[in-house]
Amino acid sequence: MNEKPVPLFLERRSYRQRRLMDAARLLPLLAAVLWGVPLLWPRGGTEGAVSMSTAILYLFGVWVVLAVLAFLISRKLADDGEGAPGDGEGGQ
Repeated sequence: MNEKPVPLFLERRSYRQRRLMDAARLLPLLAAVLWGVPLLWPRGGTEGAVSMSTAILYLFGVWVVLAVLAFLISRKLADDGEGAPGDGEGGQ
């Protein structure tokens, strides 16, 4: 019966870390959606058709952007994780 009430809000640091973890989990889904976009482009000799070289440049551009985003998110998660109170890695 002496249960502690659940707090209505999270600390700012843990809230941001959870949102970064959510963003990291959504990156593969974002990659699948962005890599599927060229499948919707018109092909062949029709008007407005996108050349193969443009599609390949798009795919590699998306790949680079996703790699940079993953790097930045992982660095931010590593920075936020260091020195967090109660993580057992104190100077004691």
